[in-house]
Amino acid sequence: MLVNSLMTALSCLLLPVAIASGETKITMDRNSNDEAGPAFKFQHVPPPSKNDSGTGAKFTVIDGDGDAAGGDLSRLNDGALPKEEDSPGDNFFFAAGTDGGRVLVDLNHAIEIKQVNTYSWHPSDRGPQVYELYASDGSSADFNAHPGNGKDPATCGWELKGKVDTRKLSDNAGGQYGVSVSDSSGTLGKYRYLLFVIHETENNDTFGNTFYSEVDIVGKDDPAPVASGPHDDSLNSITVMSTDGKCKITIQTSDDQALRDWAKDKLAPAMAEWYPKLVAMLPSPDFKPATNISVVIKPGRGVAETGGRRISANATWLKGEINRQATGSLIHEEVHVIQAYGGARRNNPNATRNPGWLVEGIADYIRFYRFEPEMHGADIRERAIANAHYDGSYRVTANFLNWTSEKYDKDLVVKLNAAMREGNYSKEIWKTSTGKTLEELGDEWKADLQKNVKPKQAS
Repeated sequence: MLVNSLMTALSCLLLPVAIASGETKITMDRNSNDEAGPAFKFQHVPPPSKNDSGTGAKFTVIDGDGDAAGGDLSRLNDGALPKEEDSPGDNFFFAAGTDGGRVLVDLNHAIEIKQVNTYSWHPSDRGPQVYELYASDGSSADFNAHPGNGKDPATCGWELKGKVDTRKLSDNAGGQYGVSVSDSSGTLGKYRYLLFVIHETENNDTFGNTFYSEVDIVGKDDPAPVASGPHDDSLNSITVMSTDGKCKITIQTSDDQALRDWAKDKLAPAMAEWYPKLVAMLPSPDFKPATNISVVIKPGRGVAETGGRRISANATWLKGEINRQATGSLIHEEVHVIQAYGGARRNNPNATRNPGWLVEGIADYIRFYRFEPEMHGADIRERAIANAHYDGSYRVTANFLNWTSEKYDKDLVVKLNAAMREGNYSKEIWKTSTGKTLEELGDEWKADLQKNVKPKQAS
């Protein structure tokens, strides 16, 4: 049965699921962005604990992939919480562009479970929680501990304990969310395994997977809870203000001394100096640039990637490039923060999709033709001309943008960026700005490359 309207108004919903032992209750609560704080205090859901039975449990992703920009799976049961609303490295979330995934929890032995509590925090669409919770003691003859690839857990030894969807708490998706799954009988049952089938909150863009901050599994015989606290990253954290005093830049480094020295002596000063320059290079009406940027340097894949105001960089790659490409690669990512294209679909329901080759091309254009032109990093070798195309992305597109800007319209990149930020990009911008179509410009650029290339320049 549903709770009365007063409780509903207080943002606490109890949604029943009938089972033999009693009645499952799903209590959901939300703090708005203005109300949220690092202690995760709610009116109806208990705060996170760092000594619950989930602390020693084994968490495993059995379907989907964690996002490289986020923290690893241990963030779900380490008893530590994010310090602020947009902190990817302090949360676990599934990869961009996917519909969530599945997380298996093994408690090592069956216990009487009193509550399962989940917590999340994000300023926008990645705050709400949407998942189904299953439980099993593992004793069923048909039990499958890894029901991946969309397999229905109910067909292989799992009980559905409840369905969670906190989006109904508010039209404004952002905020801090707490969910508690419990039972009117006192315990949910005696189980060893839990399964979270997690879904994205929206698919209007690729950033719809929830920032999960903590998962508590409270056993009937657990000791009195000890409140969780925020992650303490102070020992490896470097904070500087941009040279215009308008943006705080926090760099979370790895334990490697060489990387810490580079981050302090080279990266931080460069990002602080270039932040106001980038804002000035990429203006648009009513644009409000970020007032804080975070860089997390840790072992990972690739080079680096950006989500919103957060940059995640691969420590292994950076260490090998400290004296070559490391700083420039993160100026490229700082450009992505300033581009701020992610808000287009939220602010413009008819927003067009920005071409990825141009998003990356603009970032590399600024890197190689403004930040470090002496590197000639976007020059194209003679043997590469045959395969060069304006939409080749990164350095190739950067070369094309530079050529077009110098020959036809010095403000072309500004115009393209403004349109993309507002969700209004179309190929017509090229014709309006230069008098030629994108394809005609591409052909002319390639012909000029063939006439003017310098064979020994680096690519």
